[in-house]
Amino acid sequence: MATVDLSTAGVPLTVLNDDEQAFRDAVRQFAEDEVRSRVTEMDEHQKMDPTLIPQFFELGLMGIEVPEEFGGTGASFFTAALVVEELSRVDASVGVMVDVQNTLVNNAFLRWGSDDLKAKYLPQLCAEKVGAYALSEAGSGSDAFALATRGVKADGGYRITGRKLWITNGAEAEIFIIFANVNPEAGYKGITAFIVEKSFDGFSVGKKEDKLGIRASSTTELVLEDVFVPDENVLGEVGKGYKTAIETLNEGRIGIGAQMIGIGQGALDATVKYVQEREQFGKRIGDFQGVQFQIGQMATELEAARLMVYNAARLKDAGMPFLHEAAMGKLFSSQVAQRIASTAVDLFGGYGFTREYPVEKFYRDSKIGSIYEGTSNMQLQTIAKNLMK
Repeated sequence: MATVDLSTAGVPLTVLNDDEQAFRDAVRQFAEDEVRSRVTEMDEHQKMDPTLIPQFFELGLMGIEVPEEFGGTGASFFTAALVVEELSRVDASVGVMVDVQNTLVNNAFLRWGSDDLKAKYLPQLCAEKVGAYALSEAGSGSDAFALATRGVKADGGYRITGRKLWITNGAEAEIFIIFANVNPEAGYKGITAFIVEKSFDGFSVGKKEDKLGIRASSTTELVLEDVFVPDENVLGEVGKGYKTAIETLNEGRIGIGAQMIGIGQGALDATVKYVQEREQFGKRIGDFQGVQFQIGQMATELEAARLMVYNAARLKDAGMPFLHEAAMGKLFSSQVAQRIASTAVDLFGGYGFTREYPVEKFYRDSKIGSIYEGTSNMQLQTIAKNLMK
């Protein structure tokens, strides 16, 4: 069996320009040098290594699309997807922290923020402060607009009361995009997006979830008790928060697709290496045709998922419609990541069921892809509705 060059396996270099390839290679090296050695401990302790977060900022990973005038890298959305993929190839928890910062938080500021909001918050988000995006609630998951959090008009701003659930980066974030309904009688047309700082009176971080996968990524409850938010911290227009939420999440799904192909690549890399080392019946298990068939299927599905996600990201950068492609890419990449990780556990045999080898973690991490930022059923519905227009 030929030796596979893992430095380029599964990566279609022909679709990357020189800057993209250089950025991707630098992030890959960082993930190998700085992240990989910390993965097991972070997973066991359910906490991001705090020494990593300043390095994300130093490398420009927390403001990839943000223009240089605000302290960002000034790169493309596609570059952000590449970064999330490369980080997730080593640890999906690290990947999703960077993903939420870029594809949800920064993107929302860039698209909907006033000049003053951009000038105030984007430099902080690029240099030192983690952001979080708070839409979900206990009774508001797939039915995202069934919000119970309320915003009441006050002198000079709004007072917000409610609880948010399943908030990624909740433990580390200092800047939050909070969605609340300021006019419940108007239904979803009362939903408004607000910028809330962790230091605001009445705001606190609640329960941290104990999760199956991406355990180093914090997933928390947020508690808002009569939190005053000034008028200037409304993101976009009052009553137009539903539009902000929908369109930002459409972009965020591409980031989750990138996370999933990173997980798939990490599991495939580990498996290709293992089957060339493990011997049974007097030869390497990778020399058995049945194993080769499974490796070939894994690689083919991963490449298909990657190109779907890349295509959606390229469309977004080109200013073209991408809703359909983003939904398909997120759906398929999450399915493929789970299949690849499951097959990897099978090929590792008993070792794959232990924490001595990395594939059990890839398996646990892969499951979230079919749940957050729109479940697989919601993606299927989006795809079908688009086709039937």
